[in-house]
Amino acid sequence: MLSQLAPTLGRLLISEPFLMDPNFSRSVVLVTEHEEQGTIGFILNHPSALLLKDLIPELENADFTVYIGGPVATDTIHFIHRCYDKINDGEEIAKGIYWGGNFETLKILIKNNSIQADEIKFFIGYSGWGVKQLEQELKENTWIVSDQYHPDAVFSTNEEELWREVIVNLGPKYAHVSRFPHDPRLN
Repeated sequence: MLSQLAPTLGRLLISEPFLMDPNFSRSVVLVTEHEEQGTIGFILNHPSALLLKDLIPELENADFTVYIGGPVATDTIHFIHRCYDKINDGEEIAKGIYWGGNFETLKILIKNNSIQADEIKFFIGYSGWGVKQLEQELKENTWIVSDQYHPDAVFSTNEEELWREVIVNLGPKYAHVSRFPHDPRLN
């Protein structure tokens, strides 16, 4: 097994390099909930073609990229942030990283240009695993679990490099994995 860490709140799930599921290929998922009933997280490095203003027209200046959080409930909008001092709401999922909060307050802050792109990330849908599903995928080496990351990585807009960066941050034991081709037949 590649990873001995449990996929608890605030940890990252890093997809193995040859995962063929298009929903999770080269994905970095922030775990926002992990309980007996299952796990919820958001893919940090799969941007959609949408901006927040496309989904919420009243926020005409909201040029925030909306990410594809996962294949579940893609008709919902979620957000993580590191600006609790402005929103004064949200569930802390890692040191200085919060999930959700009062959306009405957030809309006012966005309209007043008080929120910066490096403080918040929006998602359509989420990633979800049922009871024992993620544990089985971990046994199959589908995911590496990490708690070794800087909060800046969560809010990175360099989606192409994020997967590689978090792998390299795991140390020399994993660094070689970051150079694997997308298609193992090309190796």
